[in-house]
Amino acid sequence: MTTRLYYTDTYLRAFDATIVERAEGGRRLYLDQSAFYPTSGGQPNDLGTLGDVAVVDVVDEDERVAHVLAEPYTGPDAVRGAIDWARRWDYVQQHTGQHLLSGTFDALFDWPTVSVHFGDVMSTLEIRASAVSPKQLRRAEEHANALIAENRPVTVTFEDAMAVAPRLRRPSGRTGMLRVVTIEGHDVSACGGTHVRATGEIGVILLRRVEKIRDNVRIEFTCGARAIRRARADYDVLSGVAERLSAAIDEVPHLVQTRVDDAKALAAVNRKLTEEVAAFRARAQWDATPPGADGVRRLRASDGMSADELRAWAAACAALPATVAAGAVRSTRTLAVAISADIGANAGAVLKDALQSVGGRGGGSPRTAQGSVPEDAHVDAVLTTVLTAPYAAKQA
Repeated sequence: MTTRLYYTDTYLRAFDATIVERAEGGRRLYLDQSAFYPTSGGQPNDLGTLGDVAVVDVVDEDERVAHVLAEPYTGPDAVRGAIDWARRWDYVQQHTGQHLLSGTFDALFDWPTVSVHFGDVMSTLEIRASAVSPKQLRRAEEHANALIAENRPVTVTFEDAMAVAPRLRRPSGRTGMLRVVTIEGHDVSACGGTHVRATGEIGVILLRRVEKIRDNVRIEFTCGARAIRRARADYDVLSGVAERLSAAIDEVPHLVQTRVDDAKALAAVNRKLTEEVAAFRARAQWDATPPGADGVRRLRASDGMSADELRAWAAACAALPATVAAGAVRSTRTLAVAISADIGANAGAVLKDALQSVGGRGGGSPRTAQGSVPEDAHVDAVLTTVLTAPYAAKQA
C-alpha cells in the first residue's frame, strides 16, 4: 500500500521514501509513500524525478502507486522524489477551477457536470444542458471569477460517505471514508485530486468554445497562468488582424463581417461569370468538333482549368445536344464527365465503370459525374476510356 502524501499536502514538492518493490528491471518502482499524483479523475499524472531518474508516468493501481521511469533505477532503496512543480501547480489551478465552475453551473442554471477532461493546453467540462447561450456563458464566467476574487477557503476533509452524501454536489457512489474537497459556501465534492488552499490561487477563469455533444454541452475552459497566456495569445491574434485591416481592435468585428459579406457577393458574381464563360467555351468547342459516325460529338477539356471551371464546363457540355465530354484537373487527379440527355448513357455509371479498372473512385448523376484516380498515369487512361466508348445519339 502506498501512502499518498498529496492527499494531505498538495504543496509538497519533495519527499523521502523507501522502495518496496522494483519491477521491469528497475523501470517501475513502488514506494512506501509518494507525493506523485497518478492519472486519475481526468487529471494527468505528475512528472519529476526519483533519485536522478526522470519519472515519465504515474499509475494508480488501487492500493498502490506505480512510478514509471525513463530508465532503470539502480540506486539504494532510500530515495528522494521531486515533483515537477510548474506542471503540478498548473493542474492544481485547472482542477480547482473546474470544481468552481461545476458548482457555478449547478448553482446558476441547475446544469450538472457529466464529465471533465484536463488537457495540456485547454480543458473541457461537459454539462447536461440543451444549449448554452453567450449571455449564460458570460454570466457563469463573471460569477466564477467573483468567487476567485473573494478568496474563499478550499479545504480537504475525510468524512464518512453516508454522512457527507447530502452535501455533495454529485453523488460519489462509494462507501466508507471519502476525501472531500469543499469550496466554502459554494461546492462540496468527493475528490482525490490536488487543489489550492483558497480560490484566489486559481488566479482567473476563462471560458471559451461551446460545443453541442449529443444531449450535453461541452465547454472549453482554462485557469490561472494558462488563462493569462491564452488571453495574451488571443489579443496578439486580434491585434494582428486589426493591423492588417488598418483599424482599431474594437472595429475588427464590423470590418470582418463587411469583408465576409463582400467576399460572398464576389463569389456569387464569380460563379455566374464562370458558368457563362464555361457555356461559351463549351459551345465554341462543340461548334469546332465534328460529330462521329454515331452522331456524337466527343469533347475533351483543355488542361489548366480549375476544379470550379471544369465542373461548370461539364455542366455546360451536358446541356448541348449529342455530346460526351470529359476532362481533368491534373494536379489533384480529379476527373469530370458529362453526357447529354439525348444519348442513351448514364454519366455516373460510365465514369464509375472506367474508374474501377484503375482503382479510382467516383460517380454522379446521369448527366454529370466526378471522380479521382490514384496515379497520374490513370488520368489519360480513364479519359480515353470514357471518350472512346460506344454511344448512340437518339433520333430527333
